[in-house]
Amino acid sequence: MLASDKQRQALVNLFRTGTKLTYRKGEFIIRHGETPQGVFYIEKGRVKAYDITKYGEENLLIIRKSREIFPLIWAITGQERNVIYETLTPTTVWRLDPEKYLSYLYEHTFVLPPLLDMAIEMYRIHSERIINLEYRSARERLASFLLTMSKRFGNKKSGQVIIDVPLRHQDIASSINMSRETASREMSALERKGLIQTKNSIITIKDPAKLKAIIE
Repeated sequence: MLASDKQRQALVNLFRTGTKLTYRKGEFIIRHGETPQGVFYIEKGRVKAYDITKYGEENLLIIRKSREIFPLIWAITGQERNVIYETLTPTTVWRLDPEKYLSYLYEHTFVLPPLLDMAIEMYRIHSERIINLEYRSARERLASFLLTMSKRFGNKKSGQVIIDVPLRHQDIASSINMSRETASREMSALERKGLIQTKNSIITIKDPAKLKAIIE
């Protein structure tokens, strides 16, 4: 990471001059076709970013977590392609006027490293998503996806890894270019093998080494 604690805190302090908002699970922060009302900093919670395909299905793009900013691209370029932002958990955010945000960045380049860290992380995630499509079998793509999510949201406990974000089978399927039915079938197969466990859409990787062996 490029940013120091002091730089990250300066960015947080900027957003705390804005408006504090709280959302329940399943609420929309930005709806389909809606122009964002500002730039958001997540203080606590999880926010799913997705769009709707021409077939009417949700296509998961990324899940934002605490200490991240969205919509990151729109905040800089003003361009956003109908991305929907919906809370996956109870969430607290700070909303800042985009003009104030950009003005501060131009005048205080000291806070740019935290934004660069976020951009690099987003690039890494999307790169891994592209690499994931190189795997030939659905099981390999699923295993790769779960391992990627465990790096970003994983909590280790007794040799297992709990992916601390709710994931529906449709979210998984859209991320790795397969049907929901195939994703559900492959998830069930991994559960029968004792590699994962799912409860209330929270996935626990019970044997990370064996799951990794699928893609090696």
